[in-house]
Amino acid sequence: MDTRPAIQLYTDGAASGNPGPGGWGAVLKCGNARKELSGGFRLTTNNRMELLALIKGLEAIKWENACVDVWSDSTYVVNSISKGWKRKKNFDLWQRFDLLAPRFQLRLHWLKGHAGHPENERCDRLAVEAYSQPGLPEDIGYSPEPQEERLL
Repeated sequence: MDTRPAIQLYTDGAASGNPGPGGWGAVLKCGNARKELSGGFRLTTNNRMELLALIKGLEAIKWENACVDVWSDSTYVVNSISKGWKRKKNFDLWQRFDLLAPRFQLRLHWLKGHAGHPENERCDRLAVEAYSQPGLPEDIGYSPEPQEERLL
């Protein structure tokens, strides 16, 4: 029987303009341990950053079969996973997520953004700080061209 505590993963993505410079932030908490992660790109979208925050947070978890409570203010991310919405865009990121997800017991929770939740607010600040940095890399998965429809 696994007696490890659940991991709390808070995520947020942001873009200045949509598309525009974008960033993601994630906060992982487990017991007294805490880890903050962030990154940014010079041209991307908010939805890509919301999804990438989740992916990067999960990639940082080393325990196999860990129970992870994911807290996101993104209806795009939460509903795409929990309601099985078609994933027409951001196919590269959804493929990464689908390879990661079986390693965990995920429980998704939507929370209202910019409503004063400390961890969500911290993730937002991390995302904005990340896209405000000079010399941001290219988001090689982002394309301003319409993507062809693909189903997973």
